[in-house]
Amino acid sequence: MNRTVLGAFAALLLAAAGMFWWQGRAASEMGEAPPKLADLPADAMLPDETGAGLSGTLPPEASEATREQRRFDRLDRNRDSKITRVEMLSPRIAGFRKLDADGNNLLSFEEWAAKTSNRFKGADRNGDSQLDRAEFVTTKPKLKAKPQCRCAPVPKVAAGKGRAAAPKVVVPADVSEDEGED
Repeated sequence: MNRTVLGAFAALLLAAAGMFWWQGRAASEMGEAPPKLADLPADAMLPDETGAGLSGTLPPEASEATREQRRFDRLDRNRDSKITRVEMLSPRIAGFRKLDADGNNLLSFEEWAAKTSNRFKGADRNGDSQLDRAEFVTTKPKLKAKPQCRCAPVPKVAAGKGRAAAPKVVVPADVSEDEGED
């Protein structure tokens, strides 16, 4: 019982200290009072509901030079203000490696056209080397599903047991000690 009363008192004391600290900060951060309406010149009055005669600043626009600078900076990896052939071709290396089936760094027409040819063969259900509308619909690129959340991975199944191992839960030994003192 004493622990409960002492804990409640400590919580109230901390809450009161927090309130005093918060109010003290609010009082010290207050700026000067706004000017009175009589101190403002007559032409500085508020506009009417139509907003006639008002003009605001235009939002900044990205100029063509700015877009080109960003595009240039994406390719200029070593920031020497010059783009070499290697820097220019580097974004395309991964795509090239996917197409180069035999790995000889030479891309033949067959390797280049393999993906399209395989998609055509897969879509041609009746084997007449022509796609009708129903067959062509199946060639539409499939969008990759984005994960809905970044959840914890599912535990792996233990070998030979046929079910996942239950996660270990650690329970402190002194939990039941305070419950009997009320």
